[in-house]
Amino acid sequence: MKQQSKERLSQVIISPHLAISEAIAVLDRAGIGILLLCDVNRKLVGVLTDGDIRRALLQEIPFTRPCQSIAGLNPIVARFPVTVAEAIRLMDHSRSFVVNQLPVVDQNGVVVDLLLRRDLVAEEQGAVSAVIMAGGFGMRLRPLTEELPKPMLPLGDRPLLELTIRKLQQAGIQHVNVTTHYLPDKITEYFGNGDEFGIKIDYVQEDRPLGTAGALSLLATPTAPLLVINGDIVTQVDFRAMVAFHRAHQADLTVGVRQYEVQVPYGVMECDGLRVKQVREKPTYRYLVNAGIYLLEPTVHHYVPKEEHFDMPDLITRLIAEGRIVVSFPIVEYWLDIGQHEDYLQAQADVEKGRVAF
Repeated sequence: MKQQSKERLSQVIISPHLAISEAIAVLDRAGIGILLLCDVNRKLVGVLTDGDIRRALLQEIPFTRPCQSIAGLNPIVARFPVTVAEAIRLMDHSRSFVVNQLPVVDQNGVVVDLLLRRDLVAEEQGAVSAVIMAGGFGMRLRPLTEELPKPMLPLGDRPLLELTIRKLQQAGIQHVNVTTHYLPDKITEYFGNGDEFGIKIDYVQEDRPLGTAGALSLLATPTAPLLVINGDIVTQVDFRAMVAFHRAHQADLTVGVRQYEVQVPYGVMECDGLRVKQVREKPTYRYLVNAGIYLLEPTVHHYVPKEEHFDMPDLITRLIAEGRIVVSFPIVEYWLDIGQHEDYLQAQADVEKGRVAF
């Protein structure tokens, strides 16, 4: 077995009894969108994909459950040995949708390899471009942002914006626009035209702040889906998975969402008039919040007013009112908004611990 295959399998094989919450951490580190559930003899029991976890989040399934409870227990597999042509045929035609990962097992069902579509087929280039919103003042992070725009604050020995750009490049995106307003030279002098980072970078200067969606009006109408991400987000999200999700749901706009928990520090009384029906002691409420990552079809560009202040929630509301398809994409990978000092300190610590990698 090739060394690369051994390393890959060591990262993705887990016990079927591992808690979903623990499996998420393993999935995040592996970074290929799938885990293989195996018994003690490495016989394949099932597969757990990022899609399985996202669906579990939307269904509010407790993440304390074993990952086997949400996994696919009848996965597509290839028998060893398998040719490239046969592997691609299995990926393309074994389900009503295409799959991007294919476990390979021997005659006893023991896992011997894991094939990825990107290793077998030349990746389609230029299908998605990106915009990073990097023009904000970062007022809540003063004095750190007095001489640096927020996206240029360091994580380890490099700026946050470099992390985002490298993640986009690794996802196969070849072109990114960066919107600038506050201290734009700090950004343009560092990144230039993007050659050093393997990606083409253009800059969109906002003469005045136009909001989280308004700057899109300064761009030419895209001809393919456009990934938009706020410049103050630290994330390991799988952008490829988001694009596949967007296309599978035929969405006009896909918005990344993150589960956020709020614990009430008191007993909550549920009443019917004066009569107490139930008391809930210090309950926790869970909400899906906007994660600041969006995928837009080209037609959405026409809903953004020209050079007016316009935020993404305004755009989402307008699209819903027009009957367009807006879907949520649950983000289960690492995600953090560094808009406040404590969050920025947390991001720095997570980089040092290896939870975030460039």
